[in-house]
Amino acid sequence: MELAEPRLLDALACLEGLFGVLSLVVLRWLGSPYGRYSPQWSGPRVPAQAAWLLQELPSMVWPLYECVRERSLRLGSWPNRILLAMFLVHYMQRTLVFPLLIRGGKPTLLFSYVLAFTFCTCNGYLQSRYLSQYAVYPESWMTRPWFLAGFVLWLLGMVINIHSDHILRNLRKPGETGYKIPRGGLFEYVTAANYLGEVVEWGGFALASCSLQGGVFAFFTFCVLVTRAKQHHQWYLEKFEDYPKSRKIMIPFLY
Repeated sequence: MELAEPRLLDALACLEGLFGVLSLVVLRWLGSPYGRYSPQWSGPRVPAQAAWLLQELPSMVWPLYECVRERSLRLGSWPNRILLAMFLVHYMQRTLVFPLLIRGGKPTLLFSYVLAFTFCTCNGYLQSRYLSQYAVYPESWMTRPWFLAGFVLWLLGMVINIHSDHILRNLRKPGETGYKIPRGGLFEYVTAANYLGEVVEWGGFALASCSLQGGVFAFFTFCVLVTRAKQHHQWYLEKFEDYPKSRKIMIPFLY
């Protein structure tokens, strides 16, 4: 098992990168079947809060399991601990906090839920096992420029993501329905500020870890979210005549 698992992790990483490319192509062609777009798709559905909690749960459980088991060989090293904690903190917020804050979210297609659950299970295993068992970092790794820059980007991205989600949740006052143009924060510059935050967050994680596993996770995240961001941007332009034409899709001033 010890000899086979590193090969399995490398294979999973390559497969995740391949699915990132596939998602980029397919989602640009078909669009994302969730949220405001889900009524266009038929099929059984899962309540929004339950879907978010359950689909993100594996990516919280895997690192917690590695933290408590006795044979987590590399978690005696502080760089490994910090990197795994970065992954865990995000998914604790996504699993335990974010679903409770959802206000009347649209039910998630069962198909989309299954895909998200499968990804979180596989990626949670990939990141957790790599960092707890196989990644070798010197203790001085925490003082190296790429680790410090990556950690700052990770923290900045998470703050942007959480703040942008807060803005989106509070667009409507109690009792109001319909859609509004997001204002404030990085929404003044891009349509998908919440997605920008998540891309920056995992890009920082990849930089801090300097690993294939972290890199393909950041790449997959970008491939999925950039297609959603473009879909959102086009929807806002068609929905609102007064939508700010200067706003970019996901990268301020560039795209």
